[in-house]
Amino acid sequence: MKLTRKNIYILGLSWLLSLFSLKVFSQKTEVFSFQDFQEIVLKNHPVIKQANLYLDDAKAELIQARGQFDPKLSTNFDRKSLDGKDYYNRLESTLKVPIYSGIELKGGYEQNSGTRLRSDESASLIFTGISVPLGQGLLIDARRNTLLQAKLLGNMAQAERQKTLNKFIFSAAKDYWEWYLSYQKLKLNQEAFQMADERFKLLSERTRIGEAAAIDSIEARITVQDRSIALEQSMLEFQNASLALSNYLWNSSEQPLELSSNFIPQETQGVAIERQKVDDILKNLEQNHPEIAKIILKQKQLRIEEGFRKEMLKPQFNVSFNFLQVPLAYQKESVPSGFLVNNHKIGVNFEMPLFLRKERGKLQSVRIKQLQTSFDKTIIERELRIAVESAYNEVQNLAKQIEQQLVANSNQAKLLEAEKQKFLLGESTLFLINSRETKLIEMKTKLETLKSKYEKAIATLQYSGAVQL
Repeated sequence: MKLTRKNIYILGLSWLLSLFSLKVFSQKTEVFSFQDFQEIVLKNHPVIKQANLYLDDAKAELIQARGQFDPKLSTNFDRKSLDGKDYYNRLESTLKVPIYSGIELKGGYEQNSGTRLRSDESASLIFTGISVPLGQGLLIDARRNTLLQAKLLGNMAQAERQKTLNKFIFSAAKDYWEWYLSYQKLKLNQEAFQMADERFKLLSERTRIGEAAAIDSIEARITVQDRSIALEQSMLEFQNASLALSNYLWNSSEQPLELSSNFIPQETQGVAIERQKVDDILKNLEQNHPEIAKIILKQKQLRIEEGFRKEMLKPQFNVSFNFLQVPLAYQKESVPSGFLVNNHKIGVNFEMPLFLRKERGKLQSVRIKQLQTSFDKTIIERELRIAVESAYNEVQNLAKQIEQQLVANSNQAKLLEAEKQKFLLGESTLFLINSRETKLIEMKTKLETLKSKYEKAIATLQYSGAVQL
């Protein structure tokens, strides 16, 4: 073989690509399965940890709502002095303990002094009592309304967290199977390049000693050049796919990781799914899917809000009763008989808007939101069912295509082998061998593409039904 510039270039390129092949395919490899990949993502990725904060935020909201029922201690001091005269000094300390809805226990102590106190003011007084709303607020008030809705936030946060996880894993799954496809393409292109390179070297030697036509050597060289370009492109795609997959890899210290060069993706077969599994997904869609769960919880919140708004239609009718007791040190005479009758303070408050337009408007607004939420639930359920059915149809169709493609690939391999035998007998040409070989590579690439699409369709089915198959 004459060492022309083109031949030197081809030999150099063959050496470089063979060196890359040795590094990528000859080193000790380890299968990095999708399950292992998924476990690392769910354990360490910041997006997953961020999604877990939904639960902490819901707990904080619940603590705030319960805080409205915390006992409250207050102290008030009021003093007036004018022209050197001590008019009054009033000190009042009160402890209020909410019990249920608007019911509230109250106790306190008064200490008064001065020359201008009111006639009904004692120097010192202990009081304890209760305040009860007999009308508006007896069954539910603003505080209890907030608390009941806050208790649902934990489940809503769990649904939101699951929604985020499902979406992120779905994205990660698509990138994993893109990485799988790029790896398979790289293997096939490497195999094709090596076959073309070996054939070129063999024919070049045969041409040198006069056993083969020079035109065969030229055609073999063109094939090497063409396949070397395809191999370089597949190298680039594999490197970029590996980088994309590395985006999901983090360690427990929240430091990003790089995908190890000796990791390779798992193999996949593309087997059809039983219809019963899909029927189970559709049957349990309401229990499993976070989107529907969020709507159901929203409906529960609106029912609580509706009950509160109905309560607001009632008139306010509040009654309070306090027991009064003068400390022994301040009693000027013995306590008269009939303690409950003679030592108490009663208060009654009644209030009611004449038209109730504000209350009726808010109740109507809540009922409109209930209708909107009901429509949303119907629409989302329908969309999810269609998405599940569509994904299932795609999975089944791709499984069938994979089965057919396997048969076609087997037949094409037989044709290539027969063509090689004919070439050895002088009954075929290098062009036909290259054509059948190229066709087989294309068909193998198509098979791997179908497998990648199949796994993505599985991921879509899992994401649409919020399940693991």
